[in-house]
Amino acid sequence: MTVTHHLRVHRSDEQLPREGQLAWRIAEIASDPVEVDADVVDMIINRVIDNASVAAASLTRAPVSAARQQALDHPVSVNGSGSTVFGCALERRTSPEWAAWANGVAVRELDYHDTFLAAEYSHPGDNIPPILAVAQHVGSDGRALVRGIATGYEIQVDLVKAISLHAHKIDHVAHLGPAAAAGIGTLLGLDVETIYQAVGQALHTTTATRQSRKGEISTWKAHAPAFAGKMAVEAVDRAMRGETSPSPIYEGEDGVVAWMLDGPDASYDVPLPVTGEAKRAILDTYTKEHSAEYQAQAWIDLARKLHNERPALTEPANIESIVIHTSHHTHYVIGSGANDPQKYDPHASRETLDHSIPYIFAVALQDGTWHHVDSYAPERAQREDTVALWHKVTTAEDEEWTRRYHSIDPAEKAFGGRVEIRLTNGETVTDEIAVADAHPLGARPFAREDYIRKFRILAGPVLEPAEIERFLALVQRLPELTAAEVAELSIVAAPGVLATAPAPKGLF
Repeated sequence: MTVTHHLRVHRSDEQLPREGQLAWRIAEIASDPVEVDADVVDMIINRVIDNASVAAASLTRAPVSAARQQALDHPVSVNGSGSTVFGCALERRTSPEWAAWANGVAVRELDYHDTFLAAEYSHPGDNIPPILAVAQHVGSDGRALVRGIATGYEIQVDLVKAISLHAHKIDHVAHLGPAAAAGIGTLLGLDVETIYQAVGQALHTTTATRQSRKGEISTWKAHAPAFAGKMAVEAVDRAMRGETSPSPIYEGEDGVVAWMLDGPDASYDVPLPVTGEAKRAILDTYTKEHSAEYQAQAWIDLARKLHNERPALTEPANIESIVIHTSHHTHYVIGSGANDPQKYDPHASRETLDHSIPYIFAVALQDGTWHHVDSYAPERAQREDTVALWHKVTTAEDEEWTRRYHSIDPAEKAFGGRVEIRLTNGETVTDEIAVADAHPLGARPFAREDYIRKFRILAGPVLEPAEIERFLALVQRLPELTAAEVAELSIVAAPGVLATAPAPKGLF
């Protein structure tokens, strides 16, 4: 039975006790020794596979290579065995905070893993790299790792359901820092006081503006969640040494809510599990079939359908206008409502095009498919007929689709909308889609075989066949793994693959 934690700002002279603070409640949940349900374990395995898939596909990309080099240029820290780095030999280790950094960037680089959308946005799979890195370093077994990941998902999803960050232009990774710290606390079996201090520091150090996802989007977009994971590892380390953190971090009169969110009169109701209740929030989340912002998933599927049914729609000469009627978020963040000219720029960065629904819909409509590399290639974005069609696509907010986007009823919650295509011959083509095909309520919900197929497709070009089979055999026994086997829960690139990646030099 879920309970609601009422969160509001308190003056310093009110002396809010720790037991009434959200960070303390998060810590209590993290320290609860409740077991993980079997269906949650299965989904955790799916998401570890999913993370490895998208990490494999990004191994040679410049941001991932830079983060990997930074990690490898640091020695393994003391008091542990160190942690693996995606792509590297299993015996090549670094310290857990730097492994969390490198692997977090690899997972996020292509914007191709799981998502949860409510009051805020999130990619809760970002919890896995820091929790796994610590598990490898300290020698945790598979059961402990599963419990830690379940907590990370639970806390992030619960925060995302209640507290909007983007409304105040705060980046969504501010929910990730506390979640990852809590997950590490569960993994290690830490006491409530220690986890409480770690959660406070993790939140305090991971609040930043949303400029990382606005205008000309930079390579920091992939680094931001990795930074939050790295900060979570460091926050736990500091808390374990007996050090304290800003408190009350959420409720204080100079705290996050009062000055970064809805102000001193704000209040939120955060849904949290009661003591002894299983952590099941991962089952509310969903992954991506396509490498694009989640709000684009359904639109790629609809464009693919229209491509097959109405081939004439792919020719810009036949089109007068394309208007996508959708939710507030899709319109203002990745649509024309953002007023970002970069979203219509054929020379824009991949990160920018990934957040341009006009571009994504136009390319998917013309190609009838979507590819994590080819669909973003400069020659694809700059194709004359694509630019002509792309510039005819606009978005508009539709109140009903906004309402459905924010619905708490899973059967009603939607991330799509309605498209109206006016042809030059006077005809109007309309169609709509509520959720992506891969969504749990979609046309083809993702199951274990889909996660495995995604892994094989993305890992095939960079991993040897034997390595693909080794990883899949290992990860599917996740709750039974020994500490030694958890230490091998990574992917090793085929010989010569990493040599093709950029090797940037820096300070380290």
